[in-house]
Amino acid sequence: MAGGSDVAESALSCANCGKPAHLQCPKCMELKLPREDSAFCTQDCFKSSWSSHKSVHLKARLSSVGTGTTGEQNSDALGEGWQYCVKKGQARTPKLPYFDWTGALRPYPISNKRIVPAHIDKPDWAKNGIPKIELNSDLQHIVEIKTPEQIERMRETSRIAREVLDAAARAIQPGVTTDEIDRVVHEATIAAGGYPSPLNYHFFPKSCCTSVNEVICHGIPDARKLEDGDIVNIDVTVYYKGVHGDLNETYFVGNVDEESRRLVQCTYECLEKAIAIVKPGVRFREIGEVINRHASMSGFSVVKSYCGHGIGELFHCAPNIPHYGKNKAVGVMKAGQTFTIEPMINAGVWRDRMWPDGWTAVTVDGKRSAQFEHTLLVTETGVEVLTARLPTSPNVFPWLSS
Repeated sequence: MAGGSDVAESALSCANCGKPAHLQCPKCMELKLPREDSAFCTQDCFKSSWSSHKSVHLKARLSSVGTGTTGEQNSDALGEGWQYCVKKGQARTPKLPYFDWTGALRPYPISNKRIVPAHIDKPDWAKNGIPKIELNSDLQHIVEIKTPEQIERMRETSRIAREVLDAAARAIQPGVTTDEIDRVVHEATIAAGGYPSPLNYHFFPKSCCTSVNEVICHGIPDARKLEDGDIVNIDVTVYYKGVHGDLNETYFVGNVDEESRRLVQCTYECLEKAIAIVKPGVRFREIGEVINRHASMSGFSVVKSYCGHGIGELFHCAPNIPHYGKNKAVGVMKAGQTFTIEPMINAGVWRDRMWPDGWTAVTVDGKRSAQFEHTLLVTETGVEVLTARLPTSPNVFPWLSS
């Protein structure tokens, strides 16, 4: 801290105790912050307030981050803790990695890992990043029939996941960073007593996935501000009472072009049409046929690299649910099974590429992609959408109110 400044002793009060101020925080001076919030009476007063005062610097750095297509020029402005993610979340670098980017979007630096309180029940990967129980489970090969008790826990968890996603959706607007959306998801999940399942899963660094424009899935929340005209998918999974609930939706940011609106609505319809055929006796492979037919008729393509999955006490397990036509998924639906359907639909070709972070999948041609997802329960007579929209869910999709 600077030993002296031109702060007028009689004009300013200490930001910590209110006494007449003699000194000024040097970082606040560097960032050109208002002097009223950066004056202190003594070194001891400054040190005692540091843990709370430093948040002022972070907010200032975030507000200085631009909204352009490249994050490189902003990494220094964000300061300590904000770096680019590489090696599937297991490493960080201060410089934007070299890559033959397919579209206009670029990664931005990410913040430090968010803290989960000790009282929250956690999956095994929360500590070391490896889902050992999941990887070694027989349920990777056998489709589990859930007990009534498991189903009830999944209903409760899935409703929490829906409420968390709705909270994130309300935060979306131009100028908001995807890191801020991740904070909303993290805090809402913790407040409900749950654990954000993506956090540290195979070392994924954040509490949700935020996939913008040409990102197909698994986008990492970062310091980039959402821009007017963007589309953004938010993928939320909550772990609560020993089970997971998983869903995602793609949202409009401000005024979005007609082609993007058509893509998002088509993707929503693909999921709805797939859900409509779910009942005992239906083959899993038929889901892809329904989705592929609707997407193709609309002039879009279906991503083949990622699929829906079984879910319950494990985050990912059997069955695999391909979303494309002529797939080779085995098995038929039975009452008591729970799984996700989550079609990813591209405006251009279906193929994808992976960013240097090892998570972010983008379209190979840089065109936009959209996705929707629900966690489903096969019932004796049909299907129950465990993550269904609630009467309180934000009214953000025009076709639902028309």
